[in-house]
Amino acid sequence: MKKSKRNKKILEVVSEDKQYSFEEAVETLKQCPEVKFDQTIEISMKLGADPKKSDQQVRGGVTLPYGTGKKILVTVFAKGNKVKEALEAGADFAGAEELLAKVKGGWTDFSAVVATPDMMREVGKLGKILGPRGLMPTPKAGTVTADVAGAVKAIKGGKIEFKIDKSGVINGIVGKLSFASEKIVENIKVFVQAINKAKPSSVKGVYIKSVVLSSTMGPGLKIEAQNI
Repeated sequence: MKKSKRNKKILEVVSEDKQYSFEEAVETLKQCPEVKFDQTIEISMKLGADPKKSDQQVRGGVTLPYGTGKKILVTVFAKGNKVKEALEAGADFAGAEELLAKVKGGWTDFSAVVATPDMMREVGKLGKILGPRGLMPTPKAGTVTADVAGAVKAIKGGKIEFKIDKSGVINGIVGKLSFASEKIVENIKVFVQAINKAKPSSVKGVYIKSVVLSSTMGPGLKIEAQNI
């Protein structure tokens, strides 16, 4: 298959068989040919957990010190004074019946969801819409809570959720290519630490099997085991 000029330039920078430290991987991605937009840096982690087993689910949330660089639109399902609290804390949308009906109609122009416990019976009915998008709020991730203001501020401040997929992989956004290298590396380390802390006690053997760092239009770079 004929390689594009951009791919040829990437191959001049990247060593296919090499394993990188976090610092080396970030610098290598920055050296790849530029594109017309600010690329997202993503981390993919293959775990030794079995997602088919209920006691080996890896899920939670982590606040990245420098955020993701992505604009986060937060929707809060709440009633009464909690709606006002959510909006004053920075929520983009907040409400109950009207908001539920809007989502049921197919509206999903938001990237995070928070709900008060009393709303979960109705929010649970949106599972087929929110679930596939990874937007269903959960107590474990801190997105089902009476403290809606705190949850909104945390999400706006860089908190993201993670969840193991059917293949045993966790993917996460850890910044933008335009971020200073040290900020991207710090975000990566905090993310990896969070995955380590979320290790289920029932998982035996090697927990984190492999890690790959990539940018939107860049290559996937394998990370050295000692960095993990």
